[in-house]
Amino acid sequence: MNTNAVDIAGSTPEFYCRQEAPPRNGTLLGFWIYLMSDCFIFASLFACNAVLGTEYAGGPTGAQVLDLPGLALNTALLLVSSVVFGFAMLEMARQRKGAMLGWLAVAGLLAAAFVGLEIHEFLGMIAGGAGPGRSAFLSSFFTLVGTHGLHVTLGILWLIVLMVQTVKFGLNEDNTRRLRCLSMFWHFLDLVWVGVFSYVYLIGVLR
Repeated sequence: MNTNAVDIAGSTPEFYCRQEAPPRNGTLLGFWIYLMSDCFIFASLFACNAVLGTEYAGGPTGAQVLDLPGLALNTALLLVSSVVFGFAMLEMARQRKGAMLGWLAVAGLLAAAFVGLEIHEFLGMIAGGAGPGRSAFLSSFFTLVGTHGLHVTLGILWLIVLMVQTVKFGLNEDNTRRLRCLSMFWHFLDLVWVGVFSYVYLIGVLR
């Protein structure tokens, strides 16, 4: 908002605003646009994996290095985390702060377990000689899956900050709006992971 002052000699300053006030849900709309821009990032990484997914350079293939049983557990953790986050939003709508914080804590722990298993998978692959520098396939795999994992990690940090703010300031209008944005981000990451699960892992094993 641009606020200027007109100070004419000998007169009282007049304050005025040339712009309209932002709409009530402007933040949510802006965050939705951000998520769409994030879609382009992941679309680019999926395209790279589609092109490079069979360039093994004499190294291990997807069927040799991708852990499907571990993937099933990882996927379940993230999807359940999304459902739990939905419970937290319902409690927020009822203005039940304590219950909401409890569900948020569970959602954060499930997401943290997801990130922990992903790091364990990465370290196991690197220790087995299947690091990101081994082939174009592995480079695209680590970049795509790692970018998603980084988003989840940032979401967990954001969740912790909002929980602290909610404890300190309560469910005021600002915190409610921020939690809605985080909810959109949380569910967006689940949708991306469904794509990773279906294309990178399942199809990667069958190539």
